[in-house]
Amino acid sequence: MEFLVQLGKNAAAAKYELQKLTTKQKDKALLAVADALIKESAEILAENEKDIIAGEKKGMHPGLLDRLRLTQERINGMAEGLRQVVELPDPIGEVIEAFERPNGLSIEKRRVPMGVIGMIYESRPNVTADAFGLCFKSGNAVILKGGSDAICSNRAITKVIRKALRTEGITEDAVQLIESTDRAVTQAFMHLKEYVDLLIPRGGAGLIKSVVENSTIPVIETGTGNCHVYIDEFADCDMAVSIIINAKTQRIGVCNACESLVIHEAVKDKVLPLLSDACKKHHVEIRGDEKVAQVIDCKPACEEDYGTEYLDYIISMKTVSSIDEAIDHINKYNTRHSEAIITENKEHAEKFLKEVDAACVYVNASTRFTDGFEFGFGAEIGISTQKLHARGPMGLKELTSYKYVIKGNGQIR
Repeated sequence: MEFLVQLGKNAAAAKYELQKLTTKQKDKALLAVADALIKESAEILAENEKDIIAGEKKGMHPGLLDRLRLTQERINGMAEGLRQVVELPDPIGEVIEAFERPNGLSIEKRRVPMGVIGMIYESRPNVTADAFGLCFKSGNAVILKGGSDAICSNRAITKVIRKALRTEGITEDAVQLIESTDRAVTQAFMHLKEYVDLLIPRGGAGLIKSVVENSTIPVIETGTGNCHVYIDEFADCDMAVSIIINAKTQRIGVCNACESLVIHEAVKDKVLPLLSDACKKHHVEIRGDEKVAQVIDCKPACEEDYGTEYLDYIISMKTVSSIDEAIDHINKYNTRHSEAIITENKEHAEKFLKEVDAACVYVNASTRFTDGFEFGFGAEIGISTQKLHARGPMGLKELTSYKYVIKGNGQIR
């Protein structure tokens, strides 16, 4: 895999060049890339269409096709994400903490780039631009390994980015794409520890499990999204239906879509008919427990349903007799991604926020807001469901490390 080693060497050299750039230089380059994506959108869309046609021929799931598909609006969104990154404060050089020791040593904890970041991801070509923008602003070089399903799209986007960087007089090796679709290359990439400082997988459960178990590079786990909405006994039922339909159907192929409902039995007779009607309008299949089936027409839910990320027009429903039972159910089956409660009871809301184990926990809002763009991060490189270093939508600061800077006047130990 000599070509892979060369990519690593290129990135290792580039990271030192990127660390020398001023905020002004980085922002100017990001704006140039954003403009170039819009200018070259026709070519990007043409290449994306090749991936879509290939995906349809292979019988790709509609949810995955949705992730793969680019439109002019989505390209505009990619460019806008880069422009938002420009507006964000540059984290590099930030003094996180400063203190002085009794011996007179002055110590600062300063934020610095990670160095070289590797990304392995599936289907979603917008990740190519998002990952570049966040890595570049935070002073990191990035090596990208997209899925074979999106190879034409990813190649086109990377080409546009590298050309814009070259025009700005910045090393184009700030971003490199592994174009080989050979799985052996992906395995080898996971062992490029000599050059890559951090590896981030983004995709389905199988991909993430493979990277976590096989990589010799430190990994930040971005999880799948079996996201729940709990309709409390004190819920506004109309609000609940509105939030759930948004969380389930606004985009089905995303990790922050609602897959499972937990419903307090005190409101099931009122809310279930409303949910059933709304789901029928949006062609959502309901899989419910016995108590749900007593109120509405649905398919029976099995235990596997409660732990499934469908990425489809399917939703599971489970009734409970208390908020404690709801929290226990969610903590058993969730993927530590995003969970929501619909309630007018402040004590129940606070209990849910405190006891549910997830990166993002909501009160009276859709789980679809778990997103770097929606959080004001400009974009995200992934949504971390682990607890070390980074959790939730990962923006600029999550792509940095720190160093201690110590100043003295002759001290010896």
